[in-house]
Amino acid sequence: MRHLLDTKELTREEAISILDTADYMAEVGRQEVKKLPVLQGRTVVNLFFEDSTRTRLSFETAEKRLGADIINFAAKGSSVSKGESLKDTAQTLAAINADAFVIRHSASGAPQRLAEAGWTNIPVLNAGDGTHAHPTQALLDAMTLRQFQHQLSGIPTQGSALEGMRVAIVGDILHSRVARSNLWLLHTLGAEVIFIAPPTLLPHDIDHWPVQVYYNFDQALAHGVDAVMLLRIQKERMNAAFFPSVEEYARLWGLTPERFKALERSGEQTAVLHPGPMNRGLEISSLAADSSQSWVLRQVNNGVSVRMAVLYMLMTGQDGSELYSSNNTQIHP
Repeated sequence: MRHLLDTKELTREEAISILDTADYMAEVGRQEVKKLPVLQGRTVVNLFFEDSTRTRLSFETAEKRLGADIINFAAKGSSVSKGESLKDTAQTLAAINADAFVIRHSASGAPQRLAEAGWTNIPVLNAGDGTHAHPTQALLDAMTLRQFQHQLSGIPTQGSALEGMRVAIVGDILHSRVARSNLWLLHTLGAEVIFIAPPTLLPHDIDHWPVQVYYNFDQALAHGVDAVMLLRIQKERMNAAFFPSVEEYARLWGLTPERFKALERSGEQTAVLHPGPMNRGLEISSLAADSSQSWVLRQVNNGVSVRMAVLYMLMTGQDGSELYSSNNTQIHP
């Protein structure tokens, strides 16, 4: 694995290897000294051309725990504001002996362009590009679902996929790179994915995707789901009216208190996920977000472990298996 640009190209074996390595990295995070200095002397450049809090902080934490040196680059206040191109920015940073790029960009395809245009020969890790992909978010969601699966059935997380799980992704599918990356990864891992959204918030080419679509939230829940992932309404990417009002959206496609209570009454254990930031009262109620069925904070915690795993694997060329054998670590989900 040379770069991580999208989950669509990951094989089942590669995805499970990343998740298994992330399980090990989670053990590092539980130690008193949360350090595994395998990247000591290496430099990671965080290229953030788009605003971020969770993803940026998660990557920085991962890089520090691995012992890497960090250069944080933001478009604001840099030569980009003077018109410098992505190519010139990348080549300038590569010239100071950077060892990897983590890039977040508002333009879909920017990380792939950086990786494949021949501007640099170091690993590129996509931290979110436009409405296209967010691979580490999907990987941390899959890690969270493996832990939920373990809690339900006792299946060990190590080496396991997500066979037989039914996962509902609800809301603004059209503008969501998280939905796209999750669909391809979860499908690769054997899960059944359903989308729930108003027709105006679905991509036009969705008929060619391996997904079942519902327009009615309650009808979809009646068929049973193991997990519900709510998506943020991305108003910053909208230039038209995609639904009549926020009140109507919350009533029809939000995880309202009433809908969440009905889910609880069904007697089925259902995990509630959200990539954040949450619009409470719109796509998710506080009752659901703060409930014992909410795995949102576990997602945040798993984000550091997944990003440690991917950085380690990309920058060392190793799959992580030697970490388990050399340290004889017992993995706890």
